[in-house]
Amino acid sequence: MKILVLAWEFPPRLVGGLARHVAELYPELVKLGHEIHLMTIEIGDAPGYQVVEGVHVHRVPVAQGNDFFHWVINMNNSMGHYGGKLIIEEDLTFDLIHAHDWLVGDAAIALKHHFKIPLVATIHATEYGRYNGLHTDTHLYIASKERILAYNAWRIIVCSGYMRHEIHRALSSPWDKIDVVYNGIRAEKKLRDPNFDYESFRRLFAADHEKIVYYVGRMTFEKGVSVLLNAAPKILWETGGSAKFVIIGGGNIERLQLQALHLGIYHKCYFTGFMSDEDLDKFQTVADCAVFPSLYEPFGIVALESFAAKVPVVVSDTGGFPEVVRHGQTGIVTRANNSESLANGILDVLKNPNYAQWLVNNAYQDLDKRFSWPKLAQQTEAVYGLVLHQKAQVVW
Repeated sequence: MKILVLAWEFPPRLVGGLARHVAELYPELVKLGHEIHLMTIEIGDAPGYQVVEGVHVHRVPVAQGNDFFHWVINMNNSMGHYGGKLIIEEDLTFDLIHAHDWLVGDAAIALKHHFKIPLVATIHATEYGRYNGLHTDTHLYIASKERILAYNAWRIIVCSGYMRHEIHRALSSPWDKIDVVYNGIRAEKKLRDPNFDYESFRRLFAADHEKIVYYVGRMTFEKGVSVLLNAAPKILWETGGSAKFVIIGGGNIERLQLQALHLGIYHKCYFTGFMSDEDLDKFQTVADCAVFPSLYEPFGIVALESFAAKVPVVVSDTGGFPEVVRHGQTGIVTRANNSESLANGILDVLKNPNYAQWLVNNAYQDLDKRFSWPKLAQQTEAVYGLVLHQKAQVVW
């Protein structure tokens, strides 16, 4: 099979989990014998064309627009033009187009109709879900783009059973058109380097007697970092002050810093800002508890990264988290937007090291059973096969 993939982020451009998803899924499809061409956007000094783990990566230029939506239009024009060039001038006959999220939807749909190539769409999240409804013209516009992409897709792939319900409800997509394929992880990237001085590295973030409780991700309302800060006073009280809260991620953190000041816990918080993947891999192996208190979370790949790093995980019960983290088996699931419940979950981990280690061992075993990319690539391949089988039965 020859697949044309459209994704607005791909390493070294990392915005959310989408970049890691496409970077780790498609090399596995290459191993299954498929030819993958991935279109994304130019960034820094990254080559315009390169082969990454067998994937042909094409980075297209995008003119800066007056605003974000103008930039998205420019990106789609550029991708549409370049995709047509690949098909006509390079004589690449694609069996399928695979689009990731609404941002590349216009280009994918145009290529689908012009060249009569079936379209598969992976929808990683919805505007309705992010904001618990559509409340502004911007929300309505993005939701309309999501709905158009979902309508034009032959099949829709989502990352959790929760998202299947959401796409069915929010985008009016037929239930039997939606396939669930979990996100995965390369567990080996989190293995400890025996030659690295982890003790000195850990002291950059906390004293030896302090337990490191950390969050990593975007600093947006939906990620629930404020719930973690509200839980911190109880955790500090019950641990005699021997906890340190490390908040990792770029973006606007002033609101969270002010909250920590008002709670009197600022001296027990470390807002690191952006952290490179290399340092994050090291950091996760020295932490004592990973916390993801999201208010909305389609899947929660951050939980898998913590599984791989062998860190106990505490999450909220929103979205796909309860599918990823099995409560009391591979981690602790707490009530969303409830700081008391979150504090109790974190304390369960910090006060019971043997229990925490048992959770870690179970979680690591779960990675191979349910979240390995080779198995997920086979599931994706099955979706592709179904589309091509159905296409062979109809006249386009």
